[in-house]
Amino acid sequence: MLFRVVWDQMEECPYLPDQVARLPLRLPPRPLTREELDHRLELGERRSGRMVYRTQCPACSACEPLRVSVPRFQATSSQRRTWRRNDGEVRLEVGIPELSEERLALYNRHKQERGLSRTDEPLGAVGYRAWLVDTCVDTRELRYYVGPKLVGVSILDIGRTSASSVYHYFDPDESRRSLGVYSVLREIAWCAEQGFEWYYLGLYVRDCAHLSYKAAYGPHQRRIAGVWTDVGE
Repeated sequence: MLFRVVWDQMEECPYLPDQVARLPLRLPPRPLTREELDHRLELGERRSGRMVYRTQCPACSACEPLRVSVPRFQATSSQRRTWRRNDGEVRLEVGIPELSEERLALYNRHKQERGLSRTDEPLGAVGYRAWLVDTCVDTRELRYYVGPKLVGVSILDIGRTSASSVYHYFDPDESRRSLGVYSVLREIAWCAEQGFEWYYLGLYVRDCAHLSYKAAYGPHQRRIAGVWTDVGE
């Protein structure tokens, strides 16, 4: 399949200071099948909007795609406590990604109040739709509710034997619930219900606190120098 490169420029690394990043964005000629998505994920690729990418930085290889073995996953004692704290109180709904004022406000609060934004400008409706709603694969939105209140949203890409976490955001007022942890646990459980083999958790970077937490979920594999390597057995 011939992908069209729509962006390929050096830029400031979003994860590590004083590093230059290269993340070519490639547009597929048509939507990918579930089997094709499994293959792209196996190659260490990710999706952003209607495009796919893989890091190709000139002088750094710190980014390592990480995937959790769904059948072999073992929660830690801390993760089990988070599950018990939320199980029965947090309700999950699964549907297609949507754009709404409620979602957009929750997304921007999460980014700003948790210090995750690189700019003071909130994301607008056009940007949200282009990133989290528009897609070139089979994508699902997992919605987390406490009572009638939406407290978290995850975007998952769905393959034939795997799922890939695109992004998760939650209500900062619910921080005591550790919804970031709970969402990973709940999504791994959902993957098990679907009979999936792998849950791709995105990029792991050892020296980036926003990404290094992913190593806590295991056993998992990381793609190191182009080879999926068992870690956390």
